[in-house]
Amino acid sequence: MNSALTPGRVTSTLAICAAIAVVAATLGLGWGSSGFGGFEVLQRAVTGTLDDSQRMILFEARLPRVVFGLLVGAALAVAGAVFQALLRNPLADPYILGVSGGAALGGTVVFAFGASATVLSIGVPTAAFAGALGAVALILLVGRWTPPGRGGTYVLLLTGVVFNAFAGSVITFIRTILSPQKAHELLFYLVGSLDVEGTSSLETAVVAVAVLVSIGAAIAYARDLNVMTLGDEEAMALGVDVERTRRNVVLAASLGVAVAVAYTGLVGFVGLVVPHGVRLVLGPDHRLLLPASALLGGAFLVLADLSARAAFGMFSTALPVGVVTAFLGAPVFLLFLRSSLRR
Repeated sequence: MNSALTPGRVTSTLAICAAIAVVAATLGLGWGSSGFGGFEVLQRAVTGTLDDSQRMILFEARLPRVVFGLLVGAALAVAGAVFQALLRNPLADPYILGVSGGAALGGTVVFAFGASATVLSIGVPTAAFAGALGAVALILLVGRWTPPGRGGTYVLLLTGVVFNAFAGSVITFIRTILSPQKAHELLFYLVGSLDVEGTSSLETAVVAVAVLVSIGAAIAYARDLNVMTLGDEEAMALGVDVERTRRNVVLAASLGVAVAVAYTGLVGFVGLVVPHGVRLVLGPDHRLLLPASALLGGAFLVLADLSARAAFGMFSTALPVGVVTAFLGAPVFLLFLRSSLRR
C-alpha cells in the first residue's frame, strides 16, 4: 500500500493498529499460565467480584507484563524503524549501535557482583540504563571525529558493532566465573523476559514517560527521516541538517532502547520484523510508519509473552519472551524478505 498519505488514511490506519493493540492487551490480561482465564477475568474485574488470589493474578502478575510489553515493544519497533532509515538498511535493528551491549554489560556487572559489593547495589535496571547511556555517549563522541557529510553513518555503525563485540566478550568472561546457578539466572536475563512483577507504579510511570518521549521525538523528525533515506548529500541539498538530525534521532531512539533493555533484557526481532513488515504493507513514509510500528510492536510483544506464558503447561516453566520472539520473528522475517525480493 503506497497511496498518498492523507489525514483520513492516517486516522483509519492508526485506528486499526490501535484496535489490534487493544485486542492483544485484552488477550494478555485474560489468559496466562494459571487456570484463571478467559473473558471471565474481565467480567469479574468489571463487576468487582474478584477474590484476593484472582486480583493478585490480574493486577500484580498479568497487568505489569502487558503494560511493559506494550511499552517495550513500541520502543523497540520505533527504534528499529529509525535505525533502518538512518543506516538505509532494512536489516538494521535497535541493538546495532551498541546500546544493547552497554545496557547488558551494566546490568550484568550489578547482577553478578551487586550482592557482595555495596557500591554497586543500585539495581540491575539502573545499571543497565547507565550502561546504555554510556554506550550512546561513546558512539556520539566518536561520531564527532568524522567530518560532516563523510561517512557519518558508517562511523556510527562500525563503532556500535565493535562496542557490542567488546561488551559481549566481557559478559562471557563474567559468566565463566559465576556459579552455575548464577550463570543460568544471568542467561535468563540476557535472553529477554517480561518478568517485571513487583515493579513499582513510580518506576512504571517513569518507563512510560521515557518511552513516550522517545517515540514522540522520533515522530517529530519523521519528515527529515523521509529525506535522509535518499542519502546524506541529497538530504543536505534539500535543507536537512543531517548531523543534527542524526544525533537527535539516535539519542531519542536510544533512550527507548535503553529503558527497554534495562527492565526486560535483550528481546530480539521485535525491532527488526515489525517495522520491516509495516513498511512493506503501509509504505516507507515515516509519518505513518513510526506510530503504526509503535502500536503493532507493542501488540506483537504482548502476544509473544502470552505464548511464552501459555507454554507453562508443556514445559512446567514460562519461557523467556526473547525465545518466543525469535521463534516467531525469524520465519516471519524470511517471508517478508522473500516477498520483497520477489517485488
